[in-house]
Amino acid sequence: MLSEVAIKPLDDGQILVKNAFLSVDPAMRGWIADAPNYSEQVALGSVMRAVATGYVVESRHPAFQPGDAVLGWFGWQNYAVVGTAAVLRKISETELSLSLGLLGYSGATAYLALTTIGQPLAGETVVVSTAAGSVGSAAGQIAHILGCRTIGLTGGPAKVEACRTDFGYDHALDYQASDWTADLADLCVDGVNVYFDNTCGTISDVVNRHLALRARVIVCGTAAIDRWDPWPEGPRRERQLLVRRARMEDFVIFDHEEKVEAAIDQLRIWHRAGTLRSREDIVDGIEACPDAIAAVYRGENIGKRLIRLK
Repeated sequence: MLSEVAIKPLDDGQILVKNAFLSVDPAMRGWIADAPNYSEQVALGSVMRAVATGYVVESRHPAFQPGDAVLGWFGWQNYAVVGTAAVLRKISETELSLSLGLLGYSGATAYLALTTIGQPLAGETVVVSTAAGSVGSAAGQIAHILGCRTIGLTGGPAKVEACRTDFGYDHALDYQASDWTADLADLCVDGVNVYFDNTCGTISDVVNRHLALRARVIVCGTAAIDRWDPWPEGPRRERQLLVRRARMEDFVIFDHEEKVEAAIDQLRIWHRAGTLRSREDIVDGIEACPDAIAAVYRGENIGKRLIRLK
């Protein structure tokens, strides 16, 4: 629901930000769901929690001046009156959109989850689900930079093509196709060393059959699980983890805030060198907000989905 309210006057220590880009992230579904989550639920009737970038319009804090480009928790709104605790950092004007994707939480999630939990070695096989999304596309490219053989799992021919041409996957499979499970088996005769899991559910049930000895599974997203009542149940993977001596571990970026800036610095080096590419899927106007999360789960985006404000 969209609503229009007056911008309140600033108190000491606050700034007024005119948002330029709003982030749309799969995790947002969990933030508004009536189910256990790692963050506080967004209250009904409040502004949707979101990272955004924009420009300082007015400031009552000495560290910020009108015209400063900033990144922070400004929410899905045209203007945000916030305290400086909501600001993550100042940014360059050229990174207004990149700071919400490749050079933001999405890219940092891919890099940190892969390197701290996945710990891929050159020559190993890395499989990534939702491989054409903002996190998955970065994870596949980073694994390739680290010398790994990469297999992307995605939905639809256009995304398969993007995985191959834009994101450099060695192989890309369409999990909507009837033969993808057989193709994955053929590609993974020596096993999957690292599985970057953004879906869980039936796709992951297939991948887990092919785990190599001492495999590492990164649980980064649960796109295939949309409700907790009744409790989701499915094929048991504990036996496979045991016999393959595999390790499965979750990753939530907010547990690693102290490492984010260093991760972004490395991602920026690769991006400027042309070895790490970003693809942005932009829709325009605050009017796009109400359907934005559902659109991501319908699979309408390739790369990072953003809302650009007028």
